[in-house]
Amino acid sequence: MFECINFDEHLADFVSTYMQEHQGDYRNYDAMEADMPAIYMRFLNQPAAWLDGLTPGSYFTQFEDPKDLVDWMIAYDKNGVPVPDLLLEQIENVGRPCEKRLLALLKDPEMSSELKMTAVGVLRTMESTQPRMLYIDWQINREEEDELADNALESLAEMGKSVVQPMLDALNRATQAGKEAMLDVLCRYPGNEKVFQLTQRMFREHPEKRALFADYLGKLGDERALKDLMAAAQDPDLSYIDYLEIRNSIERLGGTAPERTFDGDPSFEALHGMDQ
Repeated sequence: MFECINFDEHLADFVSTYMQEHQGDYRNYDAMEADMPAIYMRFLNQPAAWLDGLTPGSYFTQFEDPKDLVDWMIAYDKNGVPVPDLLLEQIENVGRPCEKRLLALLKDPEMSSELKMTAVGVLRTMESTQPRMLYIDWQINREEEDELADNALESLAEMGKSVVQPMLDALNRATQAGKEAMLDVLCRYPGNEKVFQLTQRMFREHPEKRALFADYLGKLGDERALKDLMAAAQDPDLSYIDYLEIRNSIERLGGTAPERTFDGDPSFEALHGMDQ
């Protein structure tokens, strides 16, 4: 039903032909590179035989049915053809009516991770909050390395305070990686005792991630964290990079970090060697 035209290939052909015809117009490669936005606009607005005379920029604007547009996006992925940015832009232009179908795509185990990554980006551009609970579920069950959950977390961060209470409700059920991920958002909204206690505990229990949790403690703005931060800042095994992050958080909370020397630390030597 859906013709999956490879717009990327046609764009590449257009640019190649254009460059061959106009190579004498450019002083160097940088000048050619700087002209790429204008060349792309030519591509969008020039009638194309491979689109029966329509311009690439207008092709997808003919279609407004939300189901058809999202199903077309799925067809592209299943056929191994890059999903055109122009199709995604039309889905974003149609907007809210496409949310339900995009959400169904995200819930479908048959859909590829790459397609789901694209759908998360489209929904974020649309400023949709519809996938909020799904994205939180992904954080609850996530692994340490999870690009899709990371992408969803970025969207959750942009949704504002509406995610705070659902995340607080989910914290106890989350994996270690899930707790860590949700704290990245929750620490932007200081004042919750549960969040402070969890962040402080994770700072104490995971010295390999002290820099991360020090940053979270600094954002929370609770001076009770200073005792742990000051103790960590004096740890003889502390790396220079971790010290910098801990020092920043101490100063953010109104304290003064102990002065340290880090002779022999590779990061210290590299950074300070640049100053000489």
